[in-house]
Amino acid sequence: MHELMRTNDLILLGAVEALLESAGLDCLIADQHMSALEGMTGAFPRRLLVRAADKRRARALLIEAGYGAELRDE
Repeated sequence: MHELMRTNDLILLGAVEALLESAGLDCLIADQHMSALEGMTGAFPRRLLVRAADKRRARALLIEAGYGAELRDE
């Protein structure tokens, strides 16, 4: 799995997840339960992961949609 982004912004995660899924790309939001346990203080950001094989396509899609600044470095 490849980490595309790490954030506490639930709206951003939802929008990116919907965008990826609409393009037929599976994704996983990791650390959701840890964030809930720590009381949403923002100490543990959630990570958005995609398959390594989908990394380039997913990154290109997010850059085209205007989310390039949110992406983690390769």
